[in-house]
Amino acid sequence: MIARLVFVVIAMIILASAAMAGSRIKDITNLQGLRENQLVGYGLIVGLNGTGDSLRNSVFTEQSLQSMLDRMGVSVRSGALRTRNVAAVIVTADVPPFIGRGNRLDVTVSSLGDATSLMGGTLVITPLAGVDGTTYAVAQGQLAVTGFQVVGQAETITQGVPTAARIPNGALIERELPGKFGDSGPMVLELKNPDFKTVIELVDVINAYAQQRYGMRAATERDYRSVALAKPAKISAARFMAEIGDLAVRTDAPARVVVDSRSGTVVIGQDVQISTVAVTHGNLTVRVTESPNVSQPLPFSNGETVATPKTQIGIEQENGNIAIVGATSLRQLVRGLNQIGLKPQGIIAILQAIKTAGALQADLVVQ
Repeated sequence: MIARLVFVVIAMIILASAAMAGSRIKDITNLQGLRENQLVGYGLIVGLNGTGDSLRNSVFTEQSLQSMLDRMGVSVRSGALRTRNVAAVIVTADVPPFIGRGNRLDVTVSSLGDATSLMGGTLVITPLAGVDGTTYAVAQGQLAVTGFQVVGQAETITQGVPTAARIPNGALIERELPGKFGDSGPMVLELKNPDFKTVIELVDVINAYAQQRYGMRAATERDYRSVALAKPAKISAARFMAEIGDLAVRTDAPARVVVDSRSGTVVIGQDVQISTVAVTHGNLTVRVTESPNVSQPLPFSNGETVATPKTQIGIEQENGNIAIVGATSLRQLVRGLNQIGLKPQGIIAILQAIKTAGALQADLVVQ
């Protein structure tokens, strides 16, 4: 009895400490097998105001229009179509797991031909199929276009992408995707950011809760990414996942520095450390100025006007201050880099050089 009371107290301490500073389990994990599926289809947009595909350049649009009209009992094979109110599009949609027949989805519509805008168009009924070729949904409806394009004789103004649009609730599920969330079988949680310490914290928190509520251990770590769950006997899988999803876990992550040389963005993790090094950075600027001279001939002479080149080259080099950088915390590291007075591009170069010297105790990710 005393041993059980002690375990309950320890479990409550673990839950309380995790709740004080941590992330919810449902925010940092995914249930294995619980994922979305993607659908794709080919269709036609009608009702455009002269901004559709030119049928002479987009042969597939003309063929699709003829096939659609043939199915409706209208024969247009003998004549040449000249409409600009039709556009061929690719329709895509993401299907959430366990969605039932009769539910609706949002779809994305993207132009396939040379249409200039899909504004005001309507998607004609379009089957959406999965990777297995089976049709699971049908899309149709009025397009919602956020971009626009205004064309004049001397200027064109374009905002956003007028050749892409969305149809809210534009697809209707006709067939359920395979797979059910059953109450039997193993359940596995997968971390979105794998880490050994986070996995152990996750297992301890779930076991402390399950031991207190159900009198059993419900979690076992598999590796640094996944945790196997054992569902209690007298509870459904959905209810069990709902209960443990709100438990808080203290997450951990490896020390990492991410730099984007294109935008000059530098992101430094909290646990990044730098061994003591001396750093200097000097900027070299080369400026080339072209100022050609024009030589005019004398009046009433047969000479020609000649332009003679004149180039001025200036070189400026800023003084490079040397500073000692040695950081055991993120705040000290930022303070040390600011003492040198660097711009983002200079900080990126310094971090790469420190990593090469072996003084950066973190992973350096260059995008």
